[in-house]
Amino acid sequence: MNLLTDTSQPRVGPGFRLQWEPAQEAHVLLYPEGMVKLNGSAGEIMKRCDGQSELAAIVQSLEQAFQTQGLRPDVEAFMEMASKQGWLVWS
Repeated sequence: MNLLTDTSQPRVGPGFRLQWEPAQEAHVLLYPEGMVKLNGSAGEIMKRCDGQSELAAIVQSLEQAFQTQGLRPDVEAFMEMASKQGWLVWS
């Protein structure tokens, strides 16, 4: 069921724009019908999804930033959910 590979390159889906919203103190996804406020973890993942960074590099970057290991299953689970919502697409 898992279609993600080390070389998968996620990017923000068409119709969505990721930005930091100071008033919300959070990253948000803007789209024509509204806005999705992301929690801290989701924002950290989404801001690394630029269509050029591969999944393995995104996980490594997150593990370095938060000085931890073993984040891949959680990152993949979020990306799969975000993909179903149209927030992420794959290069």
